[in-house]
Amino acid sequence: MRTRPTLSWTPDGDLPPGTTDLEPVVGALRTGRVLVLSGAGISTESGIPDYRGAGGSLSRHTPMTYQDFTASAGARRRYWARSHLGWRTFGRARPNDGHRAVAAFGRRGLLGGVVTQNVDGLHQAAGSAGVVELHGSLDRVVCLRCGDRSARRALAERLGEANPGFDPVPAAINPDGDADLTDEQAADFRVAPCVVCGGDLKPDVVFFGETVPVERVEHCRELVRAASSVLVLGSSLTVMSGLRFVRQAADAGTPVVIVNRDPTRGDKFADARIALPLGEALATVAGRLGVPLVEDGPTTV
Repeated sequence: MRTRPTLSWTPDGDLPPGTTDLEPVVGALRTGRVLVLSGAGISTESGIPDYRGAGGSLSRHTPMTYQDFTASAGARRRYWARSHLGWRTFGRARPNDGHRAVAAFGRRGLLGGVVTQNVDGLHQAAGSAGVVELHGSLDRVVCLRCGDRSARRALAERLGEANPGFDPVPAAINPDGDADLTDEQAADFRVAPCVVCGGDLKPDVVFFGETVPVERVEHCRELVRAASSVLVLGSSLTVMSGLRFVRQAADAGTPVVIVNRDPTRGDKFADARIALPLGEALATVAGRLGVPLVEDGPTTV
């Protein structure tokens, strides 16, 4: 097993600063079979906020937990009122250069897979195929009673019809598609039930306090085992759902490269952390590899 570089915790708990050298990313992609693991940071340039980092929403916002959502009709009403407004921001968001670069690398056969912790669908919108949505997607809703899955856009239309004139001004929009509203602003919101059985609907995402399905985790573990390296893009790796795959790679001696402006919980397992804005960094990498961010005829790197 190869020796891992000295990127580790210092006695005061701080990590050394990241580098601006993109060669670890370029080298990994030239080798191929790179597994991309993306987090909220890759979508901030598309107007979707981050949980952590400078101005992260967790400093002012506590996300809805699965336990709260399922416990009361009032909690579900507040959630859907806030999410109905937040969905507008997600619906308008478009892929940025980071998403386009990942899609371009995939088209050139440089990737072994894409696993995202995001629920915004922007990787797919940029053209990435076979994306594993670790935490699900806001594009879908699921019935808690019968399990029926349906499109979020259809629910948005039904909620709009049930709540004409509902247009409060939110204090902020959060990475989970939740808008900051007061209880008073959400008090009269009408929730739409499942069209199949009349049960309660939930976005098809993994809430805080909920677990990622076992089969999805195992699929990601298989992708890590098959990868030549793991490239983490815009994730603080604070929660175990993503960190476990970085630890798995490090334990197997598989190189880990992180692109994130701020230190992450996975830095001590990484070969390098590149502290640059993601769109800029990945567009530069694509340029060095001769990979255009828009699809064109087949070439080789």
